Amino acid sequence: MIQLKDVSKVYENGTVALDHVSIDIGKGEFVFLVGASGAGKSTFIKLLLREELPTAGEIRVAGRNVVTMPRREVPYLRRGLGVIFQDYRLLPDKTVFENVAFAMQVIEAPRRLMQRSVNAVLDVVGLRDKYKCFPRQLSGGEQQRVAIARAIVNDPAIVIADEPTGNLDPETSWDIMEIFERVNRAGTTIVMATHDRNIVDAMKRRVIAIEDGQVVRDEARGGYGYEA
Repeated sequence: MIQLKDVSKVYENGTVALDHVSIDIGKGEFVFLVGASGAGKSTFIKLLLREELPTAGEIRVAGRNVVTMPRREVPYLRRGLGVIFQDYRLLPDKTVFENVAFAMQVIEAPRRLMQRSVNAVLDVVGLRDKYKCFPRQLSGGEQQRVAIARAIVNDPAIVIADEPTGNLDPETSWDIMEIFERVNRAGTTIVMATHDRNIVDAMKRRVIAIEDGQVVRDEARGGYGYEA
C-alpha cells in the first residue's frame, strides 16, 4: 500500500529531513511512526500526501507513483486517503453531519449515499446523537471523533493520522484508539505518528522509529522505545 524506496528530503536551508529511507507498509497493517520532534515524521507524512516532493527516491501510495504524478492528479490521490490531524481541522460553521458530509460532497457522491454513509460512520464513532451540533459545542474528544468520521466516510484504503491523541486526556485517547482498531480490523491500513508512549507500548503493533531522518528501528510488535 505504501512504499518508499531510498527516499531523501533536503530542504533549501540544508536541513536533512529524511536520509535514504526505505519502508514497505502492506495492506491492513497498523503502523506507529515514532521519534523525537524534528526527527522527520511530519516530512514523512507530507511526502505521502504529496504536500512535499522528495529530493531523491521513489514513493508509491496505493499503487500511485506520488513523485511523478501530474499535479492535476494530486487531489484524486488525497481523496483516496483518510487524513486526521491533532488539531481536528473541522469547519466551524458546519454541523457534525455537514462536516462529515463535506468529504463526500468533494467527490460528488449521490445525496442518498451521503445520508446513509454519514449516519453509518457517526454510529461507528458514537456521535449519531450529536449530528446537529457545531464544533464549538463539542469536547476535544468529540471533535476528534468527527475528524475520524470525516476521514473514513469515503472508505479509504489508507488512513494517515498525525498525533491524533496529542490534545486529548488519556481516557479519551483510548476511546479514540478503539475506533482506530475497529477501522483497522475492517481492513484499512493505518499509519499513525505519535508521541503517546502508553498507547504504543500497550497495543504492540508495528513500530517504525525515525531519528535524524533515518529509520533506526522497525519492529513488528514494537514498543515506543524512548524515555517519557
